[in-house]
Parts: sequence; C-alpha cells; structure tokens
Amino acid sequence: MGTLERLAEQLADDTMKVQDATGQDRLFMEVSGVLAASSQTLEEAFLTEMRVRLAERIARKFLNKKIAEAQAQAATEGDVKS
Repeated sequence: MGTLERLAEQLADDTMKVQDATGQDRLFMEVSGVLAASSQTLEEAFLTEMRVRLAERIARKFLNKKIAEAQAQAATEGDVKS
C-alpha cells in the first residue's frame, strides 16, 4: 500500500470515529473540502475510502436486519409446530 492509500485510509478511519462520536454524518464532506484546497489526489482517495466504509455499513445493517427477521420467523414457525 502506498502513501496515498495509507493516508486516505487513516483519515477515513479517523473521520468515521469522529462522525460516530459526534453524530455529524456529513463531517467527511468538510474534511474533503479541507483536502481539496491542498491535494485533489488525496481528496479523491479519501472520498473513495469513505464511500466504501459507508456502503459497507449500510450493507451490514441490511444483512443484520435480514438475519434477525429470518431468526424471528424461524422462532415463530417453531412455536407454531410445538
């Protein structure tokens, strides 16, 4: 992993932590604006890292919901058969 990817990854990780702690779900756009003023390359890498993390979080929440629904349905069906 090169310097660009490593820095973008670290910034994205830190930004996600601050967003979670503060509830500012668009903080990453502010960080992006700061980066744009000095390095468009790092800004683009950072935004890619953020998009990936945010998409994974949405997908994980979706899958967890599906698992919970399937478990609830299985439990209900088990109650009906008993």
